[in-house]
Amino acid sequence: MASSSLLLMSLFLLLVVPSSVLSATLRSDIQALESIIRSIDPSSISPSSYLSTWDFSEDPCEGSGTFLGVMCSFTLENTTSRVTEIDLDDDGYDGFLSEAIGNLTELTVLSLNNNRFRGPIPETVFQLRKLTKLSLSGNFFTGDITPGITKLKELKTIDLSKNSIAGEIPPRISGLRSLTHLILSNNHIDGRIPALNGLWKLQVLELGNNHLFGMLPKLPTSLRTLSLCYNSLAGRISPLHRLKHLVSLDVSQNRFSGTIGHEILTFPEISRINVSFNQFISIEVIQVIGMETHLRILDAEGNHLQGPLPLNLATYGNLKDINLRSNMFSGDIPRIYGKRLENSWRSLYLENNYLTGTLPVEFQRISKQIRGSLSNNCLQCPKNVTICQGVQKPKSQCTNAMQEEGLK
Repeated sequence: MASSSLLLMSLFLLLVVPSSVLSATLRSDIQALESIIRSIDPSSISPSSYLSTWDFSEDPCEGSGTFLGVMCSFTLENTTSRVTEIDLDDDGYDGFLSEAIGNLTELTVLSLNNNRFRGPIPETVFQLRKLTKLSLSGNFFTGDITPGITKLKELKTIDLSKNSIAGEIPPRISGLRSLTHLILSNNHIDGRIPALNGLWKLQVLELGNNHLFGMLPKLPTSLRTLSLCYNSLAGRISPLHRLKHLVSLDVSQNRFSGTIGHEILTFPEISRINVSFNQFISIEVIQVIGMETHLRILDAEGNHLQGPLPLNLATYGNLKDINLRSNMFSGDIPRIYGKRLENSWRSLYLENNYLTGTLPVEFQRISKQIRGSLSNNCLQCPKNVTICQGVQKPKSQCTNAMQEEGLK
């Protein structure tokens, strides 16, 4: 009889005891979360922020509306839940990232964007072998990108942009075969870009606004977005001819030279090209009639591009915005440019070149609002044409420039 009563009592407890007892968060995970919040200045935690909901009188993985920014795993076979994601809001948290973060061994996402975390990224982060996303953008992290990051073989996204990280990019980063996004822009990273062609899944590579130098390395052909702007990179850009999946290319504000090849302008999916403020001397623009192109924006300002304006630009059916100012173009403006402005082009910047002659008549018939400028050339430019505003050079200056070009 006693044994039957005991059995009934056991069944009763299984039915009525709350499930939270069976799925409580692992104690070491709770301790890690406690350490994380202790490393942040309490005065930077506003009442409306995610961290203000972290009430440790409750279980982090249970309840409703508690522990915002924390995701947990719930498995039938385990008696404890694990923290799998930390994705905080951008409320301006000020402090350090606790080394205890390394104890959250089931973590797959760590996102702390747009706050005021400072100091080096703890080495314990690189113990999180299941991490697929490491996003620390817009903070004040310092130190180097240590080789420890190459241990995180599951990473798909690394975003350390807009910090104060220095040092070189570890060459072994190319061993992260699952990586699709590598974003390190707006830091103090220096040295050469290592060969990255081993990152065969990489779609986004953003390294702009750093202190990188040297020639272009081998890059993965899977890239769709490539930004290398505001560095000191030099040499030819012909290695980019292999990147046939590019949609957006920005190599502006570097020291690249030579020719902007037609292969880049005719990539099947390319929409935006910015090669401004380099040392290019020529641009190859082939005729693309009958060929579908997606190029919408071409910015080649501030180079040494010479000769007549590229006539074949008018054959790019989706082109909308053209910026060729501050180069060495000479001769007349092609009449087809006027026709394109009447129909499809939205902006045309040609100022500060050596263009001569009269404007195509279409420029005076344009009724829609056009952005652009033709100033600082040697054009006969009627003031009633909006983009003619501004002074022109003396005609002799353009003639001399063309003669000098012919002697080279």
